[in-house]
Amino acid sequence: MEKPVEDVDTVSSARGRHVQGSVPQDSWMKRVFGFEKRDLTSWEHLVCLLNRPTDPAALGTFRFLFGLLMAVDITQERGLSHLDYKYLDGAPVCRFPLFNFLEPLPLDWMYLVYVVMFLGAVGIMMGCFYRFSCFMFVSCYWYVFFLDKTAWNNHSYLYGLIGFQLTLMDANRYWSIDGLWNAKKKNAHVPLWNYTIIRAQIFIVYFFAGIKKLDSDWVGGYSMQYLAHHWLFDPFKLILPVEMVNLLVVHGGGLILDLTAGYLLFFDATRPFAMVFVSYFHCMNSQLFSIGMFAYTMLATSPLFCYPDWPRRFFGGFPAALRAVLPPTEPAPQSSASCVYRETPPSTADGQRSPSDSRPLKPGRRHKFATLFTLLYLAEQLFLPYSHFITQGYNNWTNGLYGYSWDMMVHSRSHQHVKITYRDGKTGDIGYLNPGVFTQSRRWKDHGDMLKQYATCLSRNLVHYNVTDPQIFFDIWVSINERFQQRIFDPRVDIVTADWSPFRPNPWLMPLLVDLSPWRTKFQEIEGSLDNQTEVVFIADFPGLHLENYVSKDLGNTSVQVLQGQLSVEIVEENTNYTLLPGDQMKLPAGAYHKVYTVSDQPSCYMYIYVNTTEAALQKNFTKLFELQERIRNGTETEPVPPELQPLVSVAEGKDPGVNVTDPVLRIFLRRQQRMQDVKKHREAPLIERLHRFTVKKYYMIRRSFLMTAIAMRNLMVGLPPLEQLTQEVAYANMKEPQITPDEPLKEEGGHLEL
Repeated sequence: MEKPVEDVDTVSSARGRHVQGSVPQDSWMKRVFGFEKRDLTSWEHLVCLLNRPTDPAALGTFRFLFGLLMAVDITQERGLSHLDYKYLDGAPVCRFPLFNFLEPLPLDWMYLVYVVMFLGAVGIMMGCFYRFSCFMFVSCYWYVFFLDKTAWNNHSYLYGLIGFQLTLMDANRYWSIDGLWNAKKKNAHVPLWNYTIIRAQIFIVYFFAGIKKLDSDWVGGYSMQYLAHHWLFDPFKLILPVEMVNLLVVHGGGLILDLTAGYLLFFDATRPFAMVFVSYFHCMNSQLFSIGMFAYTMLATSPLFCYPDWPRRFFGGFPAALRAVLPPTEPAPQSSASCVYRETPPSTADGQRSPSDSRPLKPGRRHKFATLFTLLYLAEQLFLPYSHFITQGYNNWTNGLYGYSWDMMVHSRSHQHVKITYRDGKTGDIGYLNPGVFTQSRRWKDHGDMLKQYATCLSRNLVHYNVTDPQIFFDIWVSINERFQQRIFDPRVDIVTADWSPFRPNPWLMPLLVDLSPWRTKFQEIEGSLDNQTEVVFIADFPGLHLENYVSKDLGNTSVQVLQGQLSVEIVEENTNYTLLPGDQMKLPAGAYHKVYTVSDQPSCYMYIYVNTTEAALQKNFTKLFELQERIRNGTETEPVPPELQPLVSVAEGKDPGVNVTDPVLRIFLRRQQRMQDVKKHREAPLIERLHRFTVKKYYMIRRSFLMTAIAMRNLMVGLPPLEQLTQEVAYANMKEPQITPDEPLKEEGGHLEL
């Protein structure tokens, strides 16, 4: 039998005794939902329900875990370990704050902001100066969050919400330093709304993520196709083909879990199964995606759906010698002014309440305000994911800003072509910029508000390069969820002077060609009919526009074929035009520019088919070298090995081939083989070695965070040292473990990345 709990809430079902005594028989609604129907029949009853005294143990344990995870997150995803790269003083960097008046502080002061945020997270974890610690963490966190929209995602937004919620809660009533200093706070009841609001928040995260996955792209298996090839899904591939793993496991399983996780965690009967599947889901996500502490934070929220006294029962089974450092298990919680208690029989002979009994028996102003806040907050959280009709300027192919809609992993994008053109407003001279110049982010390619900020920043910077009144044009080609590559913004519009408002639709956003989505099935058939050396890119364009492209000399066999619409292909050097109709195919000259015009009334669809002849020839040589190497190892090679290929003999005999490898193809072949061996060794390393690598990596990251922070704090207190000293200090902070394998330095294989 499960130990009875002292109180319950609106998310966990009710069972067992209550604070003021046992109820002989609870109604069906009480057993399932944790409250009676009459608790919802009036405002007074609702206030009493949401302020019902509840065991603080589960909330205090979550507070500790959340503070710990946020302290780790600050050095990782918040960027403390590389803060100097992100906020370099004096660098002409284009930034993307939510509000244009927001600017980062000088670098050393930004380090101070992170120090305050880190101390706040530690204070939350320890329950020390709890309210002030929450304020330190939340204020700095949201400042950093609003500074950079390019770093926004759903889980970073969730961290800020939970931090805000904890600021208003009594989460320091259990396992906290504040409880040691203040006897009234130690092990005191917390009102039910403390649990209700955070559990409802997690329910919204799960359920709304499932609602967003009802999108046809997700249901059809197009959103995350690449995930099915990850090694984590290898067990499923033993019984299902990759296509079915993608459709049923990745997309179908993700949809079902998100839609049902909140409900399954809600009820006693299904909670054990939900805990298993949700934990497995988040552990997989921690390996599939670079999402920092999100998976572990969601794991920490799952026990909140259990009975509030679960830590007492769980840690009560540990040896007595360990209980000094573990959460307390005794005594029962004491009363708190934050809660509303039921009337109890008089405790004195004359029928009066005991003078020491100061428990509130009727809701006061604070209890009513807490109830009103809970209702308004939850209403706002239910409204925000569908508030995009207000902030229409932030709507692109996907709606809204990036983070509060819970549309996690619903959209995948690939960029095929990005061109930035500037024109001197005075002379008319035209030039081109490298995509991403003056910025460290790539996210501006997909969001009109960021593109406007980027263009404005570029126009300011180009003035310093003798460009007067610069006009900026962007030609960005994007494929979303395996569709055609198409333009996302109008390349004819000067974005510097273009109109943009957060409350009006973006007039220079090109529509997503959803009518062409059925072509994705045809894409798979075409790709399946090609050999391994042939690549294909699917393009869709609008009437009256054209694509200017260059065919590299390495792509010696490139052609364009029309799928829909009518094209006019211009070979620039020849100054000739060719008209193509559906089904027509034309070979394009290598090493030359061409332009593809859409001349039909409807959008055109076409595809580039190409073979990298240089890579194909290289692979052919690799095959011959590999076969020769195998014959040498097997002793079946009868012909003498040419002198330039003698290193193959050394490798076959297990010797170092040396550095005098004269043949360039052989040099690349040996490097590639070495790299493959290192990757295999890395993947097949024993668990202890993997843990060692992980620990060393985190150590050097935390080490750099600490040293660079110490340098910044010293600079603020006593001023900057001489430049030579500062350079040496930064070099010492940047020191890393030598990346050397037993066989060969990894830096020798860097050339492989340039192939």
